[in-house]
Amino acid sequence: MRQDVLELRRFYSTPLGQSVARLIGRKIVEAWGDLSGLDVLGLGYAPPLMTDAGARRRIAAMPATQGVEVWPADAANLSCLVDDAALPFANALFERVLALHALEESDNPGELLREVGRVLAPTGRLIVAVTARHGLWADAESTPFGHGRPFSRRQLETLLSEAELQPIGWTRVLYAPPLQGAHRWAGAFERVGARLWPPFAGVILMEAGKQTFAVIPKGVRQRVRSTPVFQPAPITRGVSLAA
Repeated sequence: MRQDVLELRRFYSTPLGQSVARLIGRKIVEAWGDLSGLDVLGLGYAPPLMTDAGARRRIAAMPATQGVEVWPADAANLSCLVDDAALPFANALFERVLALHALEESDNPGELLREVGRVLAPTGRLIVAVTARHGLWADAESTPFGHGRPFSRRQLETLLSEAELQPIGWTRVLYAPPLQGAHRWAGAFERVGARLWPPFAGVILMEAGKQTFAVIPKGVRQRVRSTPVFQPAPITRGVSLAA
């Protein structure tokens, strides 16, 4: 059973939750940059990361077993309740899809990803943020990351590939301990953690696109690989995320 939307909203309204959103959001911006003119889908509970108002279309799709909230609070509603195994969108509609708190508590994450592949444009990009299996946050039941199944990088790669999505890059984030008050030193934790204990990050981010095949004379399919955007690397500098 998924966490209730009220619990998710409550967490992301705290200083720790706001810090988590900034840290993950920074990685999204590094990968995607400006979203102007693009159609963007947030799946699971993605509003904390969907701050780019320049996108042509933004939709927050929230699973029925989680519940839905009006978003954004100060404008026309852009959120909807969905069956995550049968998304109510046309094929190839979105250039960008962001999944946060989507896979860990899904009854069938593979089916969910196949639906994402269906609504993703041929040249579109998906970023999945999941709880890291070996991170401290996987056991933090007071946060949304301590519920459902965590993933290793290899498990997530396999799941994406089985859904005919091609992983093209990945990175880690969230080294601060899952404690209220830790947000004051989040920037320092990110810098030190990325250098000294990278496997213990709380969240894995993986970017993927649709698997595409070049047509060659003998009918043999050949994958066309994209250049990775995410590259795990030590963070040489950071910005304090103190509220």
